[in-house]
Amino acid sequence: MTVIHETILKIDLNKLANNFNYLKSKLKPNTKIIAVVKAYAYGHGDIVIASYLEKLGAHALWVADFEEGARLRKNGINIPIIIANPGTKSTQEIIDNKLDVVIYNSELLNLYGKLNTEIRIHIKFDTGMNRYGFDASEVESVVADLQKYPKLNIQSICSHLAASDNITEDSFTNAQFKVFDNVSISLSNSLSKIIDRHILNTNGVLRFSNKEYEMVRLGIGLYGVNNDKNLQQVSTLKSVISQIRNIKKGSKVGYDASFLAKEDMIIGVVPFGYADGLNRKLSTKNGVIIVQNIACPIVGKISMDSCMINLKGTTAKTGDEVVIFGEENTISSIAIKLSTIPYEIFSSLNRRIKRVYCS
Repeated sequence: MTVIHETILKIDLNKLANNFNYLKSKLKPNTKIIAVVKAYAYGHGDIVIASYLEKLGAHALWVADFEEGARLRKNGINIPIIIANPGTKSTQEIIDNKLDVVIYNSELLNLYGKLNTEIRIHIKFDTGMNRYGFDASEVESVVADLQKYPKLNIQSICSHLAASDNITEDSFTNAQFKVFDNVSISLSNSLSKIIDRHILNTNGVLRFSNKEYEMVRLGIGLYGVNNDKNLQQVSTLKSVISQIRNIKKGSKVGYDASFLAKEDMIIGVVPFGYADGLNRKLSTKNGVIIVQNIACPIVGKISMDSCMINLKGTTAKTGDEVVIFGEENTISSIAIKLSTIPYEIFSSLNRRIKRVYCS
């Protein structure tokens, strides 16, 4: 197939498989993997990524809301799809699409219980992050409510680690594990049944193997963002030079005339801007775009649909390919410049960018 788009996010499914299998190798053979594909699979395209993860052997998929889940189901995904925030207004869509729901407070528990229909649920406890989840002190009331609703089919008990990647907070993380152990044992004993548990994310799997439990949730690691060198960034974002300009010393570039050329320059215009996901702060935070293996600085303020770069040291011409991020300019390095995290960069990629998959 001929690709006619100028800007392309290329996703290497072989690298996705490598990451999945590498993380799986860290687990016990029977541990179930929940693959996180929320936010359009972290910007990589939910349908193709979810389908591939299903083929790789993921036990279930984790998404944010019912719309993400319904979209996957309607596009042929058959494995369980877990809705992290089911809300109160989407019960029929969840039932119709056979979606699992995470129950994190008594309002949701009673709402879904009173529907009096078979629904697969996952009970979430807060263990210290203070976001979603029942408090540890609510175990008895959760048990009492669950006993009223036999059609609620409990699939797991879960929680969320707040700082599994931060070695200076390991005492806090271990305290989370302790709370999780206590509520899990208490809930299972009170209901007289063994219930699968999951709290580990990618960093949890890599750093706390003694707390694996029966399931794990793998997110950013699947896409290759981690300090572990065995994980490979699966995506490369490329565009082209759409125009080249020769400008004189003293010329100004971009909105607000914010850049002043200190010498004669050759600049290139790249049709990729902040509406596409190129953070505007890269205008002033040493943002670069790779041209002919040279890191070309962004000059002037990034526009909605374009940016300008200094082509010094290159022999670039109109139509030449450029790399916005990839092996040469990683998502992690860009995130450091922006004082943010790779998740934010991936999830801000506009869906108008053409996704191309290779394997």
